Amino acid sequence: MPIASPEVYAEMIDRAKTQGFAYPAINCTSSQTINAAIRGFAEAGSDGIVQISTGGAEYMSGPTVKDRVRGAIAFSVFAAEVAKSYDVNIALHTDHAPKDAVEAWVKPLLAASTERVKNGGEPYFQSHMWDGSAVPLDENLTLAEELLELSTAAHSILEIEVGVVGGEEDGVENEINDKLYTTVEDGLATARALGTGEKGRYLTALTFGNVHGVYKPGNVKLRPELLGEIQEKVGAEVGKKAPFDLVFHGGSGSSAEEIAEAVRHGVVKMNIDTDTQYAFTRPVVEHMFRNYDGVLKIDGEVGDKKLYDPRSYGKAAEKGMAERIVEACQNLGSAGTSLKK
Repeated sequence: MPIASPEVYAEMIDRAKTQGFAYPAINCTSSQTINAAIRGFAEAGSDGIVQISTGGAEYMSGPTVKDRVRGAIAFSVFAAEVAKSYDVNIALHTDHAPKDAVEAWVKPLLAASTERVKNGGEPYFQSHMWDGSAVPLDENLTLAEELLELSTAAHSILEIEVGVVGGEEDGVENEINDKLYTTVEDGLATARALGTGEKGRYLTALTFGNVHGVYKPGNVKLRPELLGEIQEKVGAEVGKKAPFDLVFHGGSGSSAEEIAEAVRHGVVKMNIDTDTQYAFTRPVVEHMFRNYDGVLKIDGEVGDKKLYDPRSYGKAAEKGMAERIVEACQNLGSAGTSLKK
């Protein structure tokens, strides 16, 4: 099936919100992880979101090339081609972009998509994220207003972050402190600056104690009820129920109850990276340990070509990652809900 059109992506988000589920958004860095992600969504019968970060885009262009724009476009073109073999809708997204990456990465990608749209095509990406967590809220929202206009012209959706996600991801690092909790005042300021759909559609990552990286359940204090409070207060001002389409960042290690409550309050997209990285790598490690005397040339032997052929452990890695994505779809309630358009 072709990559989701802007109209299909909007319908995906609408259905998730009205029916009370969310889509996993899977970070990918290579053709193998793209294949694994789409396979996982297909096996779950779920539409989904496949995304790439600045570091992932650099890696995709070639580890010694590090051209974020070229890597992102290559990611988009490859995903669009292989997605045709599956019967679920896949939306493409660019993940965390701090201020410097907006100028050097997001804006060039939006310009490329706008040109494509003008010529009758579809955008390279269905949505892009501006991560303004490191700048004051006023500056965050001012740039968001500009990007919302550019995104609308490119037939794409903007994602913003209001508040701070702790931990580290792709060089973006934040402390774990009170800034991890978005306030009602932050939510009201966001709605006043960007509207709630009339100026263009956007997704909002409101933070409620989220932390990137690896942590055990209970080590981070999540307050998903905060999302409900913000939705209620902003909704009362603008006259809409649950006006924000919400995104859950830093969800690795979250309990099923915390995830379910966040979804009840309007989360339609949940980023998953750490867990799927592990699910991809774990089978590779097992292959190497079990077959060390075949993947290595030991004691003058020549090893076993079938065992050090990258496809032998690559297939296992893709399978492991796909299985973790099926689990994520089940946890978020998107399994079996594909539009199949």
